[in-house]
Amino acid sequence: MRPALTPELTERIALNPSCVVVIVGPTGTGKSDLSLDLAEQFDGEIVNTDAMQFYRGMDIGTAKLSVAERRGLPHHLLDILDVTEEASVATFQTQVRETIDDIVARGKRAILVGGSGLYVRAAIDHLEFPPTNAEVRATLQDRATAEGLDVLKAELAQVDPESASRLSDERRIIRALEVFQLTGRPFTSFMPQREYLRDTVQIGLDMDRAALHERLALRVHRMAEAGLLDEVERLGKQGLRDGKTASRAIGYQQFLSVLDGEMSVDAAIESTIVATRQFARRQVTWFKADPRVTWLNLGS
Repeated sequence: MRPALTPELTERIALNPSCVVVIVGPTGTGKSDLSLDLAEQFDGEIVNTDAMQFYRGMDIGTAKLSVAERRGLPHHLLDILDVTEEASVATFQTQVRETIDDIVARGKRAILVGGSGLYVRAAIDHLEFPPTNAEVRATLQDRATAEGLDVLKAELAQVDPESASRLSDERRIIRALEVFQLTGRPFTSFMPQREYLRDTVQIGLDMDRAALHERLALRVHRMAEAGLLDEVERLGKQGLRDGKTASRAIGYQQFLSVLDGEMSVDAAIESTIVATRQFARRQVTWFKADPRVTWLNLGS
């Protein structure tokens, strides 16, 4: 079943030609198909918000639309990284906002599509990323080792009591102190707010769990039949194992294990199916927490 807008949603978008349309939801629900339909209907251009589709050559395992499947419609922020590069949500935020501004300035509709929740929020919400400094972080790490974590947590309680009350692990306590030392602001002041930068309509796609699980299993089997192992082998020669982000992508991690002799193809397929279902569950939890999303429930 192909997703389609309700008449109410269609009217809402049509009456506001400058609003950004965002399509979210768990993997496998047809977000790409809907983005193409809406781009044709509303004279739009598609902007990718799937972090794994940033990577050149990661095509089969990310269900990236081929050029032929894009119906001649402009697509932005696909294939912008090598597999050895680490994806950065802060860098993406700058890129995606410039892209949206350009699309809107040309009188077109920006249609964002993807299931990477933090990247979606970085694109559409007031979301500020605090700076980092390796030297400051290393000094704090040394102090944690020498003086103990309790000393650093007590220090954090003086300048950012809210963060101190919430955080217990060393990495996050150090990060909160790093942010305060660099900015003079508590880490909690950087917490995201559900406040759009511009007029936005978010559409969520969801479906019956059993039907979605069946669809995801079938999709993984089709990826394997389409040559996922060959794709992973080719990318392995380009440094996939060295990529902090790309090497952990679902499917790619499992099929790297096949190439390393640690897993059979059948086991990699089953492991990928399980991981994909778990990822879809996390996506549902993330996006359902946003009351601004209008949900469309699909059939099987």
